[in-house]
Amino acid sequence: MNGLDREAFEQAKLKVLLKQNDPHGFGTLREKTVHAVMKLYYEPNEDYHEVPIEGYIADIYKDGRIIEIQNGNFNKLRPKLAVYLPVYPVTVVLPIPHHKWVVWMDETSGELSKKHKSPVTGNIYHAFPELYRIKQYLGHPNLSFAFPLVDMDEYRLLNGWSKDRKRGSSRYDRMPVALYNEVRIERTEDFMQVVPCELEQDFTVKEFARAAGIHRDLAASVVPLLMHMRILVRTGRRGREYLYEAAETYR
Repeated sequence: MNGLDREAFEQAKLKVLLKQNDPHGFGTLREKTVHAVMKLYYEPNEDYHEVPIEGYIADIYKDGRIIEIQNGNFNKLRPKLAVYLPVYPVTVVLPIPHHKWVVWMDETSGELSKKHKSPVTGNIYHAFPELYRIKQYLGHPNLSFAFPLVDMDEYRLLNGWSKDRKRGSSRYDRMPVALYNEVRIERTEDFMQVVPCELEQDFTVKEFARAAGIHRDLAASVVPLLMHMRILVRTGRRGREYLYEAAETYR
């Protein structure tokens, strides 16, 4: 896995789109678009895709290394990691929507709405709710991560339970538009990059959220996981809130 390569990303995207227009191609019914593009981006040679390893199918296996592309739900990743990590270096790739535009699809008429831009800008912090699901493996020397930040269109079905059929709706597919950036985590100490440098000793979750530019609820999932990895330590209380600071190793 080399550094950020937007041209290679565009080539992978084009190849997937051409396959989807080919009646003999796999299309989105077999494999979701973002997953397919990411797999070609990280390994253009399809001979290394979908390789049986230790009773499971690895998304990519090449030169003794495994790459797993996840669109979410890291719960499903735990059994694979339990088998793979004692033997193979594994990189988990989680594409994070950076700028996202939502398109609503009417299942009956096939009508598409105009694009509406989501007010949320995705970043590395949005990976933490998923990372929590595999927290027992964080810090394993064979585990690394890649978090590509991808601008994308998200197509959702108008099949929800609310009056406008949007709440509780199903996501049909996501179409990658552009590769904005990528965050790599090769070792535990690399997670230190998510701790805002302007934070001083003895900060609260609220102060972490403000410095990171994220919602407090998201910060409340980030800080405990950083404590679990011994990047942050709890130092006391200020009123009703706990205080934290970087562990001595990372100061």
